[in-house]
Amino acid sequence: MTGERMRIEVDARKWRWLPDLTELWTHRDLLATLAMRDIRVRYAQTRLGLLWALVQPLVTLGIMVLVFHRAAKVDTAPVPYVLFAMSGITAWTYFAFVLKESGASLIGAQEMVRKIYFPRLVIPLSKSMVGLMDLLVALLLLGLMFAMHGVMPPGRVLWLPVFLLGILMAGVGVGIWVSALTIRFRDLQHVIPVLVQLGLFITPVAYPAELVTDALPAAGQVAYFLNPMAGLTEGFRWSLLGTGTLGWPCAISVAMSVVLLLTGLVYFRSMERVVADLI
Repeated sequence: MTGERMRIEVDARKWRWLPDLTELWTHRDLLATLAMRDIRVRYAQTRLGLLWALVQPLVTLGIMVLVFHRAAKVDTAPVPYVLFAMSGITAWTYFAFVLKESGASLIGAQEMVRKIYFPRLVIPLSKSMVGLMDLLVALLLLGLMFAMHGVMPPGRVLWLPVFLLGILMAGVGVGIWVSALTIRFRDLQHVIPVLVQLGLFITPVAYPAELVTDALPAAGQVAYFLNPMAGLTEGFRWSLLGTGTLGWPCAISVAMSVVLLLTGLVYFRSMERVVADLI
């Protein structure tokens, strides 16, 4: 028995650089409670309520139609530009929400962090659950737009959950990095909204990725798809509209999202012990 206990302790020390997922599962009720609280605060105290989840993507869509389709003459034939852009907006909006909300989550919950102990990872993860409400509304809106244009998603739509999972991993990974870094560098919380707006334009949301990659050398194309949302947005659109092809660009972005998540968890774990002191 003693030998077995020692082996277990050694194994536990090997994985100490990762958050304790067992402890996280034990606090799953707290995770759900925080998510439901944020959902109520987000929608219950506004006049339009859940309709705000429709307003943001529709406004963004209108701007993209005017700027990229009408002015810049971006051509997405045979796919209607409205469907092309809306599918990209749906993917990007969820990523951006998870990134911004997770990044500022520890600072926003500093009183709770100081008073009681719980896995700090619960806080940024709860924000990703809140964003699922907006994502659901955006997907329903996208489905309505498909019906209005008489477009039927191809059979490859079954791959859609895979790309949604990749987007979730990318958003949570970057969000965890930002939430941990913000504890030491408070100015970062003011920089993130600017980076999110910049990311919207360097990610193929309003235009096909080929418009950028065709003008780049091979090394530049690889660098472009190191942005995890570049390949994931293309994959998301591929599963819904059948446009483009999957290949090494999507593989690079998926691998990058995995790397961001794993390294984010490792760094968050290293900061978790001192969060209450620094915050």
